[in-house]
Amino acid sequence: MKYLMIAALLLAVPASAETVNGLRTVDEFDGIENEGERSVAMFEELMVVIEHPRCLNCHPVDNSPRQGMDMRMHQPPVVRGVADFGAPGMRCTTCHASENVAFETGEGSIPGHSPWQLAPLSMGWIGKSASEICAQLKDPERNGGKTLAELHEHNAEDGLVGWGWEPGEGREPAPGNQEIFGQLTKAWIETGAACPES
Repeated sequence: MKYLMIAALLLAVPASAETVNGLRTVDEFDGIENEGERSVAMFEELMVVIEHPRCLNCHPVDNSPRQGMDMRMHQPPVVRGVADFGAPGMRCTTCHASENVAFETGEGSIPGHSPWQLAPLSMGWIGKSASEICAQLKDPERNGGKTLAELHEHNAEDGLVGWGWEPGEGREPAPGNQEIFGQLTKAWIETGAACPES
């Protein structure tokens, strides 16, 4: 009887389904027959990445980036500034180079990528619900004029988004990897880009 139960469980899970670093792959949603429900479920899986501090720290709803897993205010104190690159005389690139720079002594690193900047204020996520974030992502007036296809490309290929999975020594990467995040975005779009209810 025990072996029959195990066999039944194995048959219920698609052979190619897996979870990578805490993020489920697209295959894991094949069992949801209703396309709208499947779309919502995949967006909720995207939220596993979106709600991670690696992403939220640069998507504030105010003018100050956060840092660390505890999302504390950036030190030294900095502000968004014009075009999201920091204030004159204290641009993001004053400290953040084109790549991560490990400390010569001790553990850790200074994060880096070119460009290094905050997400636009219209794409602030801290404290927002999945429903609100979904609406933002789909709205070209708030998402930087992107179509859904361009949003997929951004999530799947943009280097600054990808930095979340290669954040440098001393930082926890976002769940999964950029390839799976891109695949989930594409599948979410292809199933109607449905948003969770409030």
